[in-house]
Amino acid sequence: MKTFNAKADEVERKWWIVDAADQKVGRVATVIATILRGKNKAIYTPNVDTGDFVVVINTDKMELSGTKWQDKKYYSHTRFFGSMKEMTAAQAKEKDSTFIMHEAVRGMLPTNKLSRHVIMKMKAYPGAEHPHAAQKPALYTLPSKK
Repeated sequence: MKTFNAKADEVERKWWIVDAADQKVGRVATVIATILRGKNKAIYTPNVDTGDFVVVINTDKMELSGTKWQDKKYYSHTRFFGSMKEMTAAQAKEKDSTFIMHEAVRGMLPTNKLSRHVIMKMKAYPGAEHPHAAQKPALYTLPSKK
């Protein structure tokens, strides 16, 4: 039996909608990272982008457990002295709620050149409206909360 390796131009990509309303950020991010990498497909190849596109809606209604809204911090710096900035998850949600989901998914992807292209297939929106109706995305049902 020969080993199958997927080719980048032979991959069929689907569009999925994931509703993040009333869901934990980490639970949704693991599902999104799996879809983006293509690990849910039988043709998964680690060095080829075999994943699908994901549209995340209602990022302004997602949840964090415990006191993470005040305790979790996001850091940014420009590599100049004294330029370190920090903001809590609550401040990040006020400023741009899609940032929290983007950072959660980006942290679950490997750190290589391929993951930089993979993360660009995720489109996140704070409300229920999105401009990707022409791609006919299907609703992805998340596992139920226990």
